[in-house]
Amino acid sequence: MPKKRRKLNKDFEREIYSSKKNVELVLAKIYDIDDEDIQKEYMSAFNEVVCLYDELKEDYEKLGFNDNSEKRLSNYKDGYNLFESEFEI
Repeated sequence: MPKKRRKLNKDFEREIYSSKKNVELVLAKIYDIDDEDIQKEYMSAFNEVVCLYDELKEDYEKLGFNDNSEKRLSNYKDGYNLFESEFEI
C-alpha cells in the first residue's frame, strides 16, 4: 500500500518557522545570563516550551497538517506566553 502524502500548509509552516526563531532567541538570552542558578531556573522553566515546540515540529514533519496541528500550535503559544509572563527575559 502506498504511503499517504502529508498535507502541507504554508501559513502553518510560517508559524512553525516563527516559533523556531522565538525559541532560539529565548535560548540565546538564557545562555547569556551570568548567574548560573538563575540560568538553570530559566532553562528548566523554558524546557517545557522547547518540548512543546519539538512536538509541534515533529508532528508536522511526520504527518503534515492534521486535526491536531492547530491544538499543538495553541499549546505551544500558551506555554510560550506563560513563560514570558512569569519570567522577565
